Amino acid sequence: MARLNPDVLRLYLVTDRSLMRGRPLAEVVAAAVQGGVSCVQLREKNLGTREFLAQALMLKKLLAPHRVPLVINDRIDIALACGAEGVHLGQGDLPVDAARKLLPPEVFIGWSVESMDDVAQSAALPLDYLGVSPVFATPTKLDTKTVWGLEGLAVVRTATRLPLVAIGGIHAGNAREVLRSGADSLAVVSALCAAGDPHAAAAGLRALCDDELKARESRRVNG
Repeated sequence: MARLNPDVLRLYLVTDRSLMRGRPLAEVVAAAVQGGVSCVQLREKNLGTREFLAQALMLKKLLAPHRVPLVINDRIDIALACGAEGVHLGQGDLPVDAARKLLPPEVFIGWSVESMDDVAQSAALPLDYLGVSPVFATPTKLDTKTVWGLEGLAVVRTATRLPLVAIGGIHAGNAREVLRSGADSLAVVSALCAAGDPHAAAAGLRALCDDELKARESRRVNG
């Protein structure tokens, strides 16, 4: 299993071109990375394979100088073809064990959990992080069973040692509460993709993440 530094996931952008106000994907992602995004997941539900791969190769080239990992949603073939650093799988995707056999050992795997049964199953799987999805109701996550809420997120935190990436309806107004409920990372879609200034939006969220996680570490060290 890959060894993943949780800091890599701290501010996790999940792309949605439909929210980008007609702006090119590269423009929005570049601005967000310059603002502090530490990981980018390319999520393309409706693109054909060739188009998806073209987008992945473009982002891989864009992100490499910044040492920001590219994660591919669902598609193991695209991840292999573009040399992505990570893959994110949902409940209906290729099973985690099968994906692990196909991927190089250095490629990390994240998995969306939608119930406590999923969380329990994760203990036996070769995973590097869990995506808690969705924390809040959001139009970008309509194919999930339930909404976790902050209390549900806190319960997940007690049940696993894996890094938790919270996603779903997260923005500057609720991000601190999400981190205080046990998330190690904020995964955001519309808060960055639809932002008028993705650089500024990312900078604000990254500063909040850094501040809150520093305070958490201080509490841990000082008891």
